[in-house]
Parts: sequence; C-alpha cells; structure tokens
Amino acid sequence: MNLLSFSSLITLVLILDFSSALYFHIAEGERKCFIEEIPDDTTVIVNYKVELFDPRSGGFMPSSPGIGMHVEVRDPNDRVVLSRVYSSEGMISFTSTTPGEHVLCMYSNSTSWFSGSQLRVHLDIQVGEHAVDYANVAQKDKLSELQLRIRQLLDQVHQITKEQSYQRHREERFRQTSESTNSRVLWWSLLQTGVLVCIGYWQMRHLKSFFEAKKLV
Repeated sequence: MNLLSFSSLITLVLILDFSSALYFHIAEGERKCFIEEIPDDTTVIVNYKVELFDPRSGGFMPSSPGIGMHVEVRDPNDRVVLSRVYSSEGMISFTSTTPGEHVLCMYSNSTSWFSGSQLRVHLDIQVGEHAVDYANVAQKDKLSELQLRIRQLLDQVHQITKEQSYQRHREERFRQTSESTNSRVLWWSLLQTGVLVCIGYWQMRHLKSFFEAKKLV
C-alpha cells in the first residue's frame, strides 16, 4: 500500500462517523421520523430515554412506566424491519438486509399526559462497529488489549468495505437514473421535432391551398 492510498484510508476512517446523538420534543399523537443511510448486513443500535415535561412544575421529569414509545423501522423497499412498543427507556437493535435509506419512526403509545405536556426523547443511533460493545467482547472472548485493538481495526476495515460497496451501489443507481432521464429527454426532443415538422408541413399545405383558392399561384 503506497503513502497516498494509506493516507486516504486514514482520512476515510476519520471522516466515517456512524453514530449520532440528539434529542427532540414530541407532542401527544405526533410522529417523528429519521432517515439513516445504512449499508447491507450492518447492525444498528438505538439507545433512547423518554422524559415527560410537567407544565405544573415547568420542568422535565422521568417518564411514568405507562408511557413508552412505539418504534417502527422500514427499509429502502418500504418493508417493515421492526415494529413494536418499547418502555420509556431502553435499547433497540436490528440488522439491515438491504443497503439504502432506512426510516426510523417513533411516537408515544399513551395519551394519558398532563394537559399541555410533551415528551423529550434522547436518541443515540450507533451504526456498524460503533454498535459493538468491545468491553463485553473482550471479557467474553478473553482478548488481550492488543487482540481487542486488532479486532476493532478489522471491524473498521469491514465497515469501510461495506460503505464503499454501498457507495458503488448508490453510484450505479444514480447512473441508471441519469441514463433513464437522458433517454427520456432524447425521445421527448425527437417527439417535439416530429410534431414541429408535422405542423410546418400542415401549414405549408394550408397556405398552398389558400393561395390556389385565391388564384395567386
């Protein structure tokens, strides 16, 4: 491996961040959806925690046991990957089978809130090797620190390979879309040209008949 390819690989490892943490507010009956681009055969772990805003105290408090979240995950083909009701705090895990945009939707499974209250949901999405608990792996497989580091590097290389494969898949879809669009534009242009030629021919015939009727030719 030359210096250029090695530096490119290091840059890709540094840029490739498959985890994101955020929080959002959700009202009663509201549905929030997020889109994650995920390669195929990739594990996704979503950690979440729900807090309830109490207008009487003006602050957030831990959600009651009866308030949880209904979670639904759909793959790029709009097939349901996961759909179930979870408690107010926990972890969601699934493995992608199709590369592309996966839609994660969440909404409350309860309507028994205080008047004027809302939920605040803390969400941490981890994709690929970021979703692996290496401390647990080291303890389970009895790995040394060096062996664990090698395992992490191998997982990173595998994840980069999957991501590169996914990018090639995206480029192929984009190329197919571009070729299809170009083909349609070409046929539309030919159709317009044919219509203009037909209209011009009809106008010439009409003018010729008009001049002959007026005995100008």
